[in-house]
Amino acid sequence: MPLTDTAVRNAKHADKPFKLTDERGLFLIVTPSGGKWWRLKYRFGGKEKLLSLGVYPDVGLKDARTRRDEARKLLADGVDPGEHRKAKKSAREDRAGNSFEVIGREWFAKHAPNWVPSHGDRIIRRLERDVFPWIGGRPIADILAPELLAVVQRIEKRGALETAHRALQNCGQVFRYAVATGRADRDPSGDLRGALPPVKGGHFSAATDPARVAEILRMIDGYQGTPTVCAAMKLAPLVFVRPGELRKAQWADVDLDAAEWRYRVSKTDTLHIVPLSTQAMGILKDLEPLTGRSTFVFPSARANDRPMSDNAVLAAMRRLGIPKDEMSGHGFRATARTILDEVLGFRPDFIEHQLAHAVRDPNGRAYNRTAHLDARRHMMQSWADYLDGLMRGADVIPLRLAG
Repeated sequence: MPLTDTAVRNAKHADKPFKLTDERGLFLIVTPSGGKWWRLKYRFGGKEKLLSLGVYPDVGLKDARTRRDEARKLLADGVDPGEHRKAKKSAREDRAGNSFEVIGREWFAKHAPNWVPSHGDRIIRRLERDVFPWIGGRPIADILAPELLAVVQRIEKRGALETAHRALQNCGQVFRYAVATGRADRDPSGDLRGALPPVKGGHFSAATDPARVAEILRMIDGYQGTPTVCAAMKLAPLVFVRPGELRKAQWADVDLDAAEWRYRVSKTDTLHIVPLSTQAMGILKDLEPLTGRSTFVFPSARANDRPMSDNAVLAAMRRLGIPKDEMSGHGFRATARTILDEVLGFRPDFIEHQLAHAVRDPNGRAYNRTAHLDARRHMMQSWADYLDGLMRGADVIPLRLAG
């Protein structure tokens, strides 16, 4: 006879466990302590088995019957409901172990040794403060673009747009690492391209219209400041390194015979090679008699044993009337990246190598510092010639490197 809610509710415990039978294998065990446990008896593979369906009153009679019916449907399909439950539990545990935070910290630990400590500290603080609290516990394979967008928009809304862009970039790196290690199918950050407003002002500022770049180059060429600052301003667009790396350049790292500048990248502490165009060489050779006795190519005006101020070039650009929301020292990197790709047609991996960004081969290995050096040498000379043509107002024909 089927059970009723009243019979289940009024069942009293005894000295020994006993069971109240419902229908189709469902029964309730009442323990001596008063606990009431739902069980399903079934046969699979010729063996009798039991499946727990929950505890009364958390699971009432109606819910217990629903769970029984779901289990019997699995049996009808040839699936052992007990093994099915174990598989689901294991999958949940695997997904919890593959949460965004777990994989994010794994990615960070893998790459942090290649970064200078200050750079790594900024990345992990950004993830811990702005990302992990919101999606850190989510299985990385389940995170979709709208959920990721909500995270970076929360950063944007507090007025930290640049941080929002950087957080999105870091998230994309974590997702791509998860894809590479088989724990996610795709990187949803790519779907958010253009979802955040572009950063205006700050060191992201960059002119990318060739006509405007030509005007800026002419303004720099006409600057009447100190020879050291003039040289730094003219060299900046030719080599497009990070501003701190330019102002801290040392003569010991510059090989005028080989036309190369070799130094350690500030963000990754790895050796980088900058092939020097004839134009860049001319600037350095003119400067050497003035600053060659100093350690630094661009020494401070106040002390020969220190590099120039990090504000020297920026201040000069502002005096020339170049607005901060249009161009900065760091902006020459974005200018070069855009025009080398979209106007001159050079291969993106050549450009990324020259920007000292991490570039990996098809097997995931980082290229060494000499990768594509001859091609990059040609690219840097072509870039310098192109800028010369812009400054003169010539009709510059885009130069394309085959292959």
